Amino acid sequence: MIVRTFALLVATAATAAAYSTFTPRSPVSVSNGAATHMKIYDWKRRSADESALNDVDGPEFAVDNLRSAPGARRRKNRKGRGISAGQGATCGFGMRGQKARSGRPTRAGFEGGQQPLYRRLPKYVGRPMGPGHSKTIYNVIKTDELNAAASGSTVNFDSLLETGSVTKSKLGIHKVVVGGEDFVAENLTVQAHAFTKGAREAIEGKGGKCELLKPTTGEVLA
Repeated sequence: MIVRTFALLVATAATAAAYSTFTPRSPVSVSNGAATHMKIYDWKRRSADESALNDVDGPEFAVDNLRSAPGARRRKNRKGRGISAGQGATCGFGMRGQKARSGRPTRAGFEGGQQPLYRRLPKYVGRPMGPGHSKTIYNVIKTDELNAAASGSTVNFDSLLETGSVTKSKLGIHKVVVGGEDFVAENLTVQAHAFTKGAREAIEGKGGKCELLKPTTGEVLA
């Protein structure tokens, strides 16, 4: 009984093998020759010649032979030309609302009313630009205001203020400049925080002397 069953199984297997369409494939050998080739897949340039990209000894890339990467340049999106394009009717702006209106709906940096980014970030702490920061502002003393001083005396802003030659100033540093009238005082020692070139020449030309003062303490600088 066992022998007959085994013989039946062998006959069935032989019959199935005879009618089977499966044939084992022979092993495929892969050669690493120099004919390997790579072509960029781009539906816009399917027929383009990409041999220069694969040529190691080819010409170098220059401005005249550069081109954009595949897919980098897209056609412009034509809006409002039918619903099949996906940008018809409302053109992608939705159904009404502030952002669907013509023109710029909000100003730059506006975040709907919440604290915007430029106000949330800390600010740089330092010297700001503007008058009094980017340049030094002096109170101006003109040379013709020194003409009333006695010869050989020492003149500064405080002495001129006492005699009434100048008026009060909100600035604490003073600069002597050339006035509209001629400078006639002689042998004066003028003390100020700065002198123009013309004012210094006018004072020293009359036998006087110019002394620079320290801006913070008012002491005479050597």
